[in-house]
Amino acid sequence: MVKKETAVVTMGRKKTAIARVRIREGVGSIKFNGVPVHLVKPEAAREVLLEPIMVAQDVLGKNFEYGLDISANVHGGGIMGQAYAARTALGKALVKWTANENLKKTFHDYDRSMMIDDVRKKESKKCLRKGARAKPTKSYR
Repeated sequence: MVKKETAVVTMGRKKTAIARVRIREGVGSIKFNGVPVHLVKPEAAREVLLEPIMVAQDVLGKNFEYGLDISANVHGGGIMGQAYAARTALGKALVKWTANENLKKTFHDYDRSMMIDDVRKKESKKCLRKGARAKPTKSYR
């Protein structure tokens, strides 16, 4: 008999935002940086955060998350980068908690970034230039 873990901790990244999500048995609370998820602004960030739960409800049943406490701690980046980092970490955590291959495949088919970090970052500005790639104009006369 395999003993179930008491908590699952995973990490997700997007640009400079790094998220850690912890899932454990509880009463069904979902918190983002200590704030209940229904108070997160803007609404687009809230929808991004809850996307893995909505997809998992289709696969596992409507009431699977009511026995779970989910908390996400995120730092760095902007609000949407943080939301996408937490979304990736939450997707990984749900797959690890349920140990369901069907859920993993569904996440991967729905959106690959729900299981795999987005490692792209902004290219740095170069000296004597206006940006990362823009070069100064050249005059021939």
